[in-house]
Amino acid sequence: MELKHGELARLLEEGAAELGVGLDEAAIAAFSAYLDELKAWNRRINLTSIDSDREAVVRHFLDSLTPYRHIKGAGRLLDIGAGAGFPGIPLKIADPFMEVTLVDSVEKKVHFMRNVIRKLGLKGIEAVSGRVEDRSLIARYAFGFDCVISRAFTGLKRFLELSLPYLKGGGSIVAMKGPSYKDELEEACGIKGLEPPQVYEVKVPFEQRSTTLVIFKKR
Repeated sequence: MELKHGELARLLEEGAAELGVGLDEAAIAAFSAYLDELKAWNRRINLTSIDSDREAVVRHFLDSLTPYRHIKGAGRLLDIGAGAGFPGIPLKIADPFMEVTLVDSVEKKVHFMRNVIRKLGLKGIEAVSGRVEDRSLIARYAFGFDCVISRAFTGLKRFLELSLPYLKGGGSIVAMKGPSYKDELEEACGIKGLEPPQVYEVKVPFEQRSTTLVIFKKR
């Protein structure tokens, strides 16, 4: 179902406000253009199974903003396994001053993200093709980020291990998880160099569910 511009704007504004994000007209326009590109490209390549405008806004855009309060002001953000740009591009739209690097190993998804960045005229954001465990990528970005984030990329322990080489001292690793995170937490807590995690349940606007944020800080 396609939303009219006014309906789309209200959905974004109300949902974002619930998450502590204020969206101006430029941000609303950027999200609208992002949605158009997502739908157009999804007809050719498999980016998402969601085909409703409302579901895309809620389950992709607003869900991507659930960590906003906890990473606001982070200078440099690395999004591992960014896929179609979630959560990195929505977070960049919400905080234009944040520098964002999006990494994915699937070339067609990287092409999509680069297209969105170009279409939206976003600055201080790049999409990189590669695997985060590759030595060349680690050498390029080692210890360069204030925050590393991922949305259901891999198991928690593996995500932490992959993130650490990219994270500055005192930086944060944010895993966006579902209810099953508890099964992974005990093993993940054994990784050296990280403080005990903080866990936050953030309700997704207009949904009867929450996104769990498991946040580790690097010593």
